[in-house]
Amino acid sequence: MEIKATDIAKLRKSTGVGMMDAKKALVESGGDFDKAIDALRKAGAAKAAKKADREAVEGYIATYIHGEGRIGVMVEVNCETDFVAKNDDFKALAHEIALHIAAMNPLYITEEDIPAEVLEKEKELVVEQLKSEGKPADRLEQIVEGKLAKYMEEVVLLNQPFVKDDKKSVGQLIQDGIQKIGENIQVTRFARFTIEGNPNACRI
Repeated sequence: MEIKATDIAKLRKSTGVGMMDAKKALVESGGDFDKAIDALRKAGAAKAAKKADREAVEGYIATYIHGEGRIGVMVEVNCETDFVAKNDDFKALAHEIALHIAAMNPLYITEEDIPAEVLEKEKELVVEQLKSEGKPADRLEQIVEGKLAKYMEEVVLLNQPFVKDDKKSVGQLIQDGIQKIGENIQVTRFARFTIEGNPNACRI
């Protein structure tokens, strides 16, 4: 069945989960909003999302070098306490995120990080493309929402399917870490360096 982007956004606002997790819950519940919320709560995703309001002031900077030094990543992952920052599970999660960034080259951490002018330009391009394809005017808004959601899945770190398991997003990977470790975990910033002329040559 077709899941509307507006329903996904509504579920995300209600639970705080990522786009891919919200969409999966709606698909599995046959589009029933209440059942989707119950499924997310049972999985613990909504509980983990609540911890996102807690301050994360400690952390760890993970690095990953790939391709004989042709691609390098540094990522700052924060948690609440110095104890967790030294935890092997937390460090392993940070390294997995660094590896993913090397492979998938995200441009932003969250959807909110996308500049308004960039999103507006992307929307304009999509609308022009749809009009040139003769798509019906009454369906343009819905199609545009779907296209923009796909764009965010491609460029936003937390929305991207995790490179080692595309059945979950990086956001879900972090939520799994929150549930396991018991503290708020956030990606604060990252930098991805490549040798010029080879920006996407990482294969994991």
